[in-house]
Amino acid sequence: MFINAAHHLKWDLSSPQVMGILNATPDSFFAQSRVQKEAVILEKVAQYINEGAQVIDIGGQSTRPGAIRIDIPTEISRLLPVIEIIKHHYPHQLISIDTYQSVVAEAALKAGAHIINDISAGSFDSAILKVVGQYHAGYIGMHITGTPDTMHEIVNRTQLMPTLLSYFEAKKVQFKKLGIENWVIDPGFGFGKTMLENFEMVKKLEVLKALELPILLGVSRKSTIYKTLGISAEEALNGTTVLNTLGLLNGASILRVHDVKQAVELIKLLPYLQ
Repeated sequence: MFINAAHHLKWDLSSPQVMGILNATPDSFFAQSRVQKEAVILEKVAQYINEGAQVIDIGGQSTRPGAIRIDIPTEISRLLPVIEIIKHHYPHQLISIDTYQSVVAEAALKAGAHIINDISAGSFDSAILKVVGQYHAGYIGMHITGTPDTMHEIVNRTQLMPTLLSYFEAKKVQFKKLGIENWVIDPGFGFGKTMLENFEMVKKLEVLKALELPILLGVSRKSTIYKTLGISAEEALNGTTVLNTLGLLNGASILRVHDVKQAVELIKLLPYLQ
């Protein structure tokens, strides 16, 4: 599947992709993903590209539990310099922006970003959908419940996968009315779900293929992994690779990761595992 990306680029999802996480923040949960100085940004981006990342995903607002919410001007001021650096040195590199704010999304797309990665799928700021449509940008919509202040609170539910299917089916109807038909779903590993539900999601990811949309899996070094193993986020690469392997076998199209090299190697091995 090809998905339109802003600035007349196409996002080719006919084979599994790797999205490298670049956090322009001082407080994201995995310290090694944080970048703020130009030299550090360039070094990290060059590393990701050399290791095989198709997309660089930049975040200016941490969404970890307990993160301090910042205002829109601050988020924009963190993102735009990073976009400009990447555009200058790697003009053909696909850039994704991790935001749920429409004003931030528009500023980023104007600056040269191509994809909006919205953890709320338009639930926190519905105007972001109009921005995506206006700029013909790529779009990733995640399953989430609550508000920015309550999105990590565990929701009582009897069945996770039917809930996810129902959520994304409703989003498909909503988005189609706005001209957004080819987009990516993210089931929201780690957001408002129990640890067992997170594992269930990966085991049963194939259920979501009924939606006929690409699936992004974002499990990289998250607390479900490191708390289960009794280790830290810095030690959770092996566990991440285990879940990414199962996710790919069950239909994931994109792996959003802190460790690009290992994810790319996994995708190269995938044909021999199917």
